Amino acid sequence: MRPGKGLSPAAQVRRATGRGLYYAAMVALALLFLLPLIWMLSTSLKTEAQTLSIPPTFIPTDPQWNNYVEVFRIVPTFLYNSVKLAVLNVVGLLFFCSLAGYAFGRLNFPGRDAAFLVLLATAILPSIVYLLPQYILFLNLGWIDTHYPLWVPRILTPVIGTFLLRQSFKTIPNELEDAAKIDGASTFRIYWQVMLPQVKPAMAAVGILTFLESWNDLFGPLIFLNSRDLQTLPVALALFQGEFLTRVDLLMAGATISVVPVLVLFFAAQRYFIQGISMEGLKG
Repeated sequence: MRPGKGLSPAAQVRRATGRGLYYAAMVALALLFLLPLIWMLSTSLKTEAQTLSIPPTFIPTDPQWNNYVEVFRIVPTFLYNSVKLAVLNVVGLLFFCSLAGYAFGRLNFPGRDAAFLVLLATAILPSIVYLLPQYILFLNLGWIDTHYPLWVPRILTPVIGTFLLRQSFKTIPNELEDAAKIDGASTFRIYWQVMLPQVKPAMAAVGILTFLESWNDLFGPLIFLNSRDLQTLPVALALFQGEFLTRVDLLMAGATISVVPVLVLFFAAQRYFIQGISMEGLKG
C-alpha cells in the first residue's frame, strides 16, 4: 500500500505542504553550510582591494584568475609533500590497523581482550602530553627535519582505525573463515583474500579519516620540520599571513586548492564512507 493512499484530499494537501516545507528547510540549511565555501571561492577571485572593501562584495566584478597562477608558483613543493605524506599515512595505517583489527576481532590468543583495552586506553592521552619526550626521541634518532615523524608514529599507533576494523571483522559470519580453513588456507591468506574484501566500507572510512588528518596537519610540520623544502600545504597557507599584512585573496586561493582533493576523495568514496561509519564500524 502506497504511503498516503486513502487519505482525504485535505490531508493529502497538508501532507504535501509539510513535505515541501521540510525539503525547503533542508535546502536552506544546506546553502547555509555551503556559504563559507562559496565565500572562500569568491574571495579567491577578488583583487586585494576588493577583499578589504566595505561593504564587502560577494561576486567579484573582475575575476582574478592570476591569483591561482601566483599561488601555484609557491605551492608545488608543499603540495607534493602533502600528497606524499597522505599516501604513506593512508596505505601504511590501513595495512597495520587491518592486521591488528583482524587479530583482535577474529583470532583467539591469551590476553587478547586485556591488550585491546590497553590499546583503547592510549587514545585517552592527548598528544601534547607526550610531545616533549617524543621530540627528544626523534632528535636522538636523527629524524628531526625529516618526514619520518609525520608518518611512522601514525601508522604504528592506529588506535581508532584498529577499533573500527575490529568491530567490522567481528560482523563477518564464521562460515567464511571455516570454509577457508577446510580448503587449507593459512591465517594470513584468510585475512588477505577472504576477510579483507568484506570490510571495504570500514577501510574506506578509516582511509578518508586518515587522509584528512594527514592533509590538514599543521602542528606536526611546524614542530618537526625546519627546511622549507620539506614543509606541507597547511604551512604554505600560513605563509600568506604576515605580521602586518595578510594576502586574503591568495590565502583563499590556496585554501580552495587544498580543499579540492578532499572534496574529490569524499565524493568518490562517499557511499563506502557513510556505510563504514554508520553500519560496519559501530557494530559489535
